[in-house]
Amino acid sequence: MLQVLLVEDHNIVRNGIKMLLETDKGINVVAEAENGIEALAFLATGKKVDIILADINMPELDGMMLLKEIKDKGFSSLMVMLSMHDNEKYVVQAFEAGAMGYLLKNVSAEELIFSLKHVNSGGKYLCSELAMRMLEKCSQNATRGMEYPEVSHDFSEREIEILTLIAEGLTNSEISEKLFISKRTVEGHRQGLIEKTGSRNTAALIHYAILNGLIH
Repeated sequence: MLQVLLVEDHNIVRNGIKMLLETDKGINVVAEAENGIEALAFLATGKKVDIILADINMPELDGMMLLKEIKDKGFSSLMVMLSMHDNEKYVVQAFEAGAMGYLLKNVSAEELIFSLKHVNSGGKYLCSELAMRMLEKCSQNATRGMEYPEVSHDFSEREIEILTLIAEGLTNSEISEKLFISKRTVEGHRQGLIEKTGSRNTAALIHYAILNGLIH
């Protein structure tokens, strides 16, 4: 079971996130903390924590400082940032500091759970809203009419279909309803596409698909 340490200074927000996470039987919120100091104190007990889901802005010791302390003290727990900041500067700083994920606080329960599982499996994750925004910026800067390199991977019609819907911003549930398949099947295809293309997250997957002419 995925053990999560939830670090958020607002009780109402923290309780809401905990309720969302625990709707998934594979996730357990092993502990809660109001700031980075409390989080470090819990980690020092030696109890198993796979992922630390932490707000960036907190009193006493914020998310970025907590991330630095975790690295300095040699804790193995992975860190996913939860933030209201949608500025690219914060995203870049978080990943450069060693964060494995960056989520906006308005992220859906489905994406929140998927992101933690993806990070736990060894990947990095940027929430879809930010990913699409940054991808759009990249697309605007790209030269029109560029020639796409030949794709070495073989994709099924179903994979291309799902890839196109992912690029349109549809959630796993929306894709499953549209294609009349189970959400678990969609999740499997999404993870399979990420692994097959060697992408780190959904944003990188979409970027790969556009560059290789899989979607337009």
